[in-house]
Amino acid sequence: MAGNAEANSAAGSGGAQAVPGGIGRIVLASLVGTTIEFYDFYIYGTAAALVIGQTFFPSTAPGSQALNAFLTFGIAFLARPIGSILFGHFGDRIGRKSTLVASMLVMGLSTTLIGALPTYEQAGFLAPLLLCILRFGQGIGLGGEWGGAALLATENAPQGRRSWFGMFPQLGPPIGFFMANGLFLVLLMFLSEASFLSWGWRIPFLISAALVAIGLYLRVSISETPEFRAAMARNERVEVPLLEVLRDHWVPLIQGSLAIVVCYALFYISTVFALGYGVNTLHISRSDFLGLLCIAVIFMAIATPISAALSDRFGARPVLLISSALAAASGFCLPVLLGSGNSFEVLAYLSLSLALMGLTFAPLGALLPDLFPTKVRYTGASSAYNLGGILGASLAPYLAQILLQKGGLPWVGYYVSAAAIISFLAVLSMKRTS
Repeated sequence: MAGNAEANSAAGSGGAQAVPGGIGRIVLASLVGTTIEFYDFYIYGTAAALVIGQTFFPSTAPGSQALNAFLTFGIAFLARPIGSILFGHFGDRIGRKSTLVASMLVMGLSTTLIGALPTYEQAGFLAPLLLCILRFGQGIGLGGEWGGAALLATENAPQGRRSWFGMFPQLGPPIGFFMANGLFLVLLMFLSEASFLSWGWRIPFLISAALVAIGLYLRVSISETPEFRAAMARNERVEVPLLEVLRDHWVPLIQGSLAIVVCYALFYISTVFALGYGVNTLHISRSDFLGLLCIAVIFMAIATPISAALSDRFGARPVLLISSALAAASGFCLPVLLGSGNSFEVLAYLSLSLALMGLTFAPLGALLPDLFPTKVRYTGASSAYNLGGILGASLAPYLAQILLQKGGLPWVGYYVSAAAIISFLAVLSMKRTS
């Protein structure tokens, strides 16, 4: 935990310099950036559950279309560590600001182009090939996004408010998710199924171009973080940040990666998998289930600032331990509530899971950066975050679908509980952080 002492002292010194200036714009840039990036990411998850399989894969094997769609969903998570290494390298050597601008451009371009792809009927095997390439590009962009946004917020935080400021990038996911699902819901309400499957699903992807332009405007107008400027003034620039992380900080890298597994498992089981299960097995209409998800994600947005405030008061570690234990228990609720087929009980499960996602997710905005010193913090925090994504989310919908077919819905719940236990043990093994 070599970075803790430095992180603790920097939280005070850096924040004191940052508050008098444009702290509101900095917080807005971190929030809007993650909102747009996660909107881009979530519209693909929603599309994967609704249209990707039948649009980009042959209809000769309809049973495999859903599995293929979920496999393309996982491609981005495999790309995210590459993005974290790439953008982390430049973020630690050149600066947080310019790197965040580049990550948003990569993500936005990949997302917009997905909306313009030909279908399998139009281009044959070329259609899924291009889809996989652009999905990989989405992962590269998002791989550099979260770490930079978290550092933008926490390295400008006043003393004693690191978790609260680190919470703003964490609010981006529920807002982006609400925007993504809300837009799909509107399209399903006003378009016929044929129109939606033919061209309507492309609209959320194409709208991304306008949203990215807004995000870029905010990001080019902010200044570099005071902690990074101070590290560069001390001539602490590292030649290859990844090598130093692997050599000197591999323990916190593993701990941080495992600590976030529960967040991903909760989120993608209760959204992407649950959406496919609700529509295909429970026969809840697409629009009704998206409406349930839009209500449920509000609980995530509410739980996020509550958890951040508790983390500043009591520390991130105890908050994460308690929330991970609650998440482990929630796995046993999954087959009872989600499997009931009753809309109220399904909503109860979705709300519970996403609220627990908010409780576990918020403290990590401050905890993961605090595991690493400033000179390798972008690389370290981003790598931990995205390696956790591979473990907790890349194959989560796919594995849940396999578990459903082999052992039934209770085994999907055991999957969630196992992920929560892994994160609990990882946080328990950490030394005390700020």
